[in-house]
This record gives sequence, structure tokens and C-alpha cells, in this order.
Amino acid sequence: MRRQVKSGAVKRELLQGESTKLLQELHLLTREGNLNADSLRKLKQVNHLVQLLQPAVEDVLERFGDPVVVDCGAGKGYLGFIFYELFLAKAEKGRILAIEGREELVRAARERADRLGFSRMELVHSRLEEAMLPPRLHLVTALHACDTATDDALFLAIRGNADHVAVVPCCQAEVAAQLKERKAAEPPISSLFSHPWHRREFGSHLTNVLRALTLEAHGYSVTVTELTGWEHSLKNELIVGRKVRGSNPAARKELDSLLAATGVQPKLHRLLAG
Repeated sequence: MRRQVKSGAVKRELLQGESTKLLQELHLLTREGNLNADSLRKLKQVNHLVQLLQPAVEDVLERFGDPVVVDCGAGKGYLGFIFYELFLAKAEKGRILAIEGREELVRAARERADRLGFSRMELVHSRLEEAMLPPRLHLVTALHACDTATDDALFLAIRGNADHVAVVPCCQAEVAAQLKERKAAEPPISSLFSHPWHRREFGSHLTNVLRALTLEAHGYSVTVTELTGWEHSLKNELIVGRKVRGSNPAARKELDSLLAATGVQPKLHRLLAG
């Protein structure tokens, strides 16, 4: 992979309508206007997710007068700012709520939104589980929300009856810790995670299988795929859901059976049960 993209070639890396001005504001470009290796990896991931979600954004902009897009664990706000420039600014409607728990990042993002004139982009300083949001959401995203923060994002989407949801999970550890206790699981299921290495890998896989099943149980059509090539990120699993019905009893039955067989209670399941 290229280590750097020189300023003259940067436009080849951009999506249609994406500006170098925004990338400079996001500090993805160097002072010379180049993309270094780390920034290129970040941009590849965000831009690819934006492309995958373009139909969802266009859907909610077409069907709703003031759709609400929620970016969970927004960090520096790369995804939200690019969404706004490419879609909401052109549509002249819709709001982006970018939720982030680190006050310094929220403060910097607010200043950036003011400079850019992104008046319908709201930076929310809050933990995900404490965020005060509208009762109805339209698109919920979470790019690399760590461990159970992805569960918090999915819970917000389900509770808010979001039309679309997309998460790229990161660092799943909770279920692996629960598997170590093996309170309910019996052989041969327990053989899948008897060794620490297998427990970590199986726990990560099981976490995301349960997340996908939970979305299906709540009426979402779900696709699980790779976000970008492995050269850009190892945390690369993308779970996308589109609301198509009120609920799915068959998926609910499968979900309950898998929870019983493995003996785990992930945070998303606890939140929904509570």
C-alpha cells in the first residue's frame, strides 16, 4: 500500500462532492496538502462506509422532512462531517447528532462545525447510554465503538425505531469474559471456547452473531460483510440493518436458543430486557 498520497493526487481518493477544505479541517491532510498513511487508512474506511450507506441516507432524506442521523462514539467526527457535506448540505434538511464522551473532542468539533457553517450538526457530549435523543431516529451509525459501546449504539437504534443502522464493532471483550465462567454451556458447545485464544476469538464472533440476530428479531433485514480490505483495518466487520417489519419471531427463537446454549448475557440483551 502507498505510504503517502501527494497533494496533486489527493482528489483521486475523494468521493464526488468531498472537498479538500473539509479534509484540512479534519486534519486528515498535512500542511502541504498530502495524505499520510494513517490518514489514508482512516479516509478509506470512512469513505467506504459512506458509499455503502448512501442509499440509506438518500432513503431517509427522501421519505422524511427532518431525518435524524445519529453518529455514536463520534470521536473527531469524521463520519458525521462527511455525511453532512455530501448529503445534508445539498438536501438542505436533516440533522446529524454526533455523540462523544470526550469533552475536548466535542468542543473541537463544535468549533469546526461553526467554521464550516454546518448549522444542523449537533455535537453531543454524553455517554451513549445517557444521551438525550429524539424518540424517533432514522439512521444510526457507530464506527469502531469499542466493546459494549456498540451494544449501546444498537440499543439506541432499536429503541428509536431507526429505519437504518450500521455498526463496525471493535474490541469485543464482554462475552469472552462471560464464556470463561461457562455457567450454562455444556460440551460440545463449551469445547469451542475452552482455550483462552479460542475464547477470545469465539467470543468476538459470538458477540456479533448475537447482535445480528437481535436486529433480525426486532424486524431488521441484516447484512454482515467486510468494511474495507484488511490492509486498511483489522477491525473490519460491518453489520448493516434495514427495518422491514415490526418483529421476527423465528429470529427471536433462534436468538433465545443461542443465548441459552452458550450461557451468555451480552449488554444489548440486558438493555432490551430491562
